[in-house]
Amino acid sequence: MELLESTDDKSLLLKKTERHKQQLQEEFKSISESTEKIITNALVIGGTLAVTYVIARTFFKSKSKRKTAKKNKPSKDEADASDVVDSSAQAGIISQIGSALAAQATVFLLDLAKDKLSSYLKTHFEKEAAPKNEHS
Repeated sequence: MELLESTDDKSLLLKKTERHKQQLQEEFKSISESTEKIITNALVIGGTLAVTYVIARTFFKSKSKRKTAKKNKPSKDEADASDVVDSSAQAGIISQIGSALAAQATVFLLDLAKDKLSSYLKTHFEKEAAPKNEHS
């Protein structure tokens, strides 16, 4: 009688252990997937920002050299001075418009890159998981 009870207790404990092990594996898998998504998004955003920064530096560096060259030239009379002020105001507005367009393009490209990378990773991991499921 005692032997049967100990066997039942042992099998019950083994079943509980297996159930807890499965739950831990599922939690680990979900945490790994969410961490992977976060890291992927961070890498995509960081890479895109780095590329945007390099492009913006090269684009705006050439403009800044031209502006300093214009500022260093002496003006001949009052009319020329007013033209310089108007052109610098126009250049400021154009610069602001360019910055706004660059920001919008950056957001668009980040979203596009994130979607493309997410779909690629999803298909890649599905392909990796398929052979593992066939062997099980």
